[in-house]
Amino acid sequence: MKKIKTNVLRLLDQQHIPYEVKEYQYDEEHLSGEHIISQVDLKPEEIYKTLVLHDGYDYLVCCIPVLEEIDLKKLAKVSGHKSVEILHQKDLLPLTGYIRGGCSPIGMKKKFPTYFQEDMILLERVAVSAGKRGLQVILKPQDLISYVQGQYVDVIR
Repeated sequence: MKKIKTNVLRLLDQQHIPYEVKEYQYDEEHLSGEHIISQVDLKPEEIYKTLVLHDGYDYLVCCIPVLEEIDLKKLAKVSGHKSVEILHQKDLLPLTGYIRGGCSPIGMKKKFPTYFQEDMILLERVAVSAGKRGLQVILKPQDLISYVQGQYVDVIR
């Protein structure tokens, strides 16, 4: 079997950050946290989804547990914005280099302020997209947050 190397994995390799990769069957019709959970043998609270948001001018990234919902007011407040909204799907690829279902906080075209739900600090490992649909990268939360220079905040409902 050919080993898949995404840009995310190459960047982690360059920094000598240890990780594990989990593949899952990607299905456009069943693109949900439940679908991923059922296939990757991780607890729901260990799998984080990457959301890209904006306030009309600035962009920011937020990673929250896959089954949780973001509280836009909380995120706006902790990030110093009046309000924020989720980036429209059509704008995701040109801005980040990633498509929906394969967006990772690691290796976006530009560096954006990145926020992680604070509960992540309690985990031994966390999974985020490896930059491709059907692929998750698992690493230590501390390695992830220091690589993207992120910060822990409370942003879920």
